[in-house]
Amino acid sequence: MFPDGRRPHFIIIGAVKGATTWIAHQLRCHPNLWLPKTEPHYFSSDYARGTDWYATLFDDAPPDRILGEKSADYLAHPDAADRLFQTLPEARLIVQLRDPVQRAYSDYCMLYRRGMVGGDPRKYLQGQRSAERRFLASGLYARHLDRFLKLFPREQLHVLLYEDLAHSAEQMIVDICRHIGVPAHIAPDQLDSRKNDSSTPLLPLTLRRLLRPMRPALDPLRSNPVLARVRASLASPVRYPPLDGELHKMLRAYYRDDVLRLQDMLQRDLSMWLGGGISTPAGATRARA
Repeated sequence: MFPDGRRPHFIIIGAVKGATTWIAHQLRCHPNLWLPKTEPHYFSSDYARGTDWYATLFDDAPPDRILGEKSADYLAHPDAADRLFQTLPEARLIVQLRDPVQRAYSDYCMLYRRGMVGGDPRKYLQGQRSAERRFLASGLYARHLDRFLKLFPREQLHVLLYEDLAHSAEQMIVDICRHIGVPAHIAPDQLDSRKNDSSTPLLPLTLRRLLRPMRPALDPLRSNPVLARVRASLASPVRYPPLDGELHKMLRAYYRDDVLRLQDMLQRDLSMWLGGGISTPAGATRARA
């Protein structure tokens, strides 16, 4: 179990492609907090490894830090809420939600970029006929939040919207720190550190697959200027299949009922996610049971 009773105090549970990496980065800059560098996925795909394995992920944390972690797939995983509650019932949960249509397409583009999907996005994003349910199901936020709210007191769940990040990134961090229970800490030089991997040029897919087994040896050499020039000469921008108007409309219809439920849960105007209007930027909201 957890040595000396030190266990994660806060968990960023999602959503996938909701800028949770940016939130985790900001919290790592906080002098009182500590998070593992990678996503544990313990309460989702790696639960079989056991609590002792999970506890070792925090072994490098300084003794005076408050522990936390980020695994963006917890929100949509059917068993994560129950597993998390059984292990960390007092954890402060943080979730950031993004327009589900944009989230689904961004998720598709991420896997397209990695060579894991290809061709017409309609194959992956078209309702019940979707070849890969993860793209659609991950955006049914009201359904997923229900699982957590049946177990955790609502004051332990801190909900943010992606739009809030554009409105006031600084206020977002202040609100998150308040939820965790630590003084606000803003790193001004890091507030604009959001990284859009989708626009970064890539090596050809065949070459990437060929080099994949050598990544442990090559990664430390990324800063080598000669290798950087070679990579730049071979890399090119990725051209993603577009999300056409008809498919966009179908996705809006698919998510409509869930968005309406979510709107009531959060007491936020989400008309932008319904296809019109603008979601009202505000401080983080606490989900209403």
